[in-house]
Amino acid sequence: MSAPLRHGWTTGACATAATTAAYTALLTGEFPDPVTITLPKDRTPAFALARETLGDGFATASIVKDAGDDPDVTHGALISSSVRPGPPGSGVTFVAGPGVGTVTKPGLPLDVGEPAINPVPRRMMREHVAEVAAAHGGGGDLVVEISVENGEELARHTWNPRLGILGGLSILGTTGVVVPYSCSAWIDSIRRGVDVARAAGHVHVAGCTGSTSERVAAGLYGLPDDALLDMGDFAGALLKYLRRHPVPRLTIAGGVGKLSKLADGHLDLHSGRSQVNPDLLARLVLDAGGAAGLVESVREANTALHALRLCQEAGLPLGDLVAEGARATAVEVLREAPVEVDIVVIDRAGVIVGRAGGRS
Repeated sequence: MSAPLRHGWTTGACATAATTAAYTALLTGEFPDPVTITLPKDRTPAFALARETLGDGFATASIVKDAGDDPDVTHGALISSSVRPGPPGSGVTFVAGPGVGTVTKPGLPLDVGEPAINPVPRRMMREHVAEVAAAHGGGGDLVVEISVENGEELARHTWNPRLGILGGLSILGTTGVVVPYSCSAWIDSIRRGVDVARAAGHVHVAGCTGSTSERVAAGLYGLPDDALLDMGDFAGALLKYLRRHPVPRLTIAGGVGKLSKLADGHLDLHSGRSQVNPDLLARLVLDAGGAAGLVESVREANTALHALRLCQEAGLPLGDLVAEGARATAVEVLREAPVEVDIVVIDRAGVIVGRAGGRS
C-alpha cells in the first residue's frame, strides 16, 4: 500500500507565521524559531524561519512554503513579512511587497488597488498580531508588507493575470492547509473568473477544458481574456456557480473525450474520476441511424477520438451528437438560470468537429 499523501500549508498560513515571528521580534528583540500559529479547525503547525532581520523600527521574517505532496506552483517559494509600527489607532494595514499582486479589476473579494492578500489570511494575521500585542505589550497598530521571492514570475503560471491581479501572486487560503491534489483552489479560481467577467459587464463567457479549446473559443467568438474561464475538468463547478450567478451566454469548449463524459452526465471530467462510456457513444450512433457494423465498431473503439474518426469516415456527425448530449446535461444542471448554452467540440489539433446551440 502506498503512503498517504502529505498535507502542506497555504501561502496565507506562511504569511501569518512570518508576520507573527516578525512582530514578536519587533516587540521583544527575539524571533521565535520555530514559530507556532493557530489555524482554523484547531491546527497548530510550527514553521522554521528561513531568514530573519531585525532593524531600526522594523522586523522581517521569511518562511519557505511547503505544499506537501500537492503540485502547487508556490511550493518552495520564500514568503516574507516585514512589519513596522503604524499610526496609533490604524490597526493592521497590508502592503503588497515584491512578488505580491495588486487588484486591478472589480469582481474579486478585495477592492481595486488593494494588495492581493485574501480576506481569510488577513483575518488570521490580524488575530495573531492581536495575540502578540497582548502578550508583549504592543499597541497592535502595524503595517504588514508581504512579499514572495520570484512571485511575479510564478504568477504567470496562475489565473492572476486574467483576473486582473498584476505584479505577483495572491496570498490565499481558507483553512491554512493545502490538501494534496485538492480541486478547491481551481474551483475557487473558476468562481472568481465568473465574478470578474460579470463585474466587467461581459454577457458571454467560455468554459474551456484546456489551452487548445480556449484558443478555439476565443477565435470563434472574439472573447477577451477575462471572459475565458479555465474550467479544466470542473464542468459541474462552473455550471453550479453560473446557476447562482448567471451570465447571459455560456460556451463550453473541449475535446470529444471530455465532452462525451459531460454528455453521459458526468460533471467531473478528470480521467481518474470519470471514464468515456463506449456504450453511450454507440447508442448515439444507433439513435442517429448508424449501421449496425458502425455501432459495434464505435462500441469497441479504443478512445472517443477513435470513435469520432470511424464516424467521420462513415459520414455520421458524432461530434454534433456529443455536443447535443453535453448541452442537455449543462442545461439540466443550470435548471432555470437565464443562461443560453452552446457547445463546441474539438479534436486534438483544435479542429471543430461538433457544435450544438447558438452558432453566432
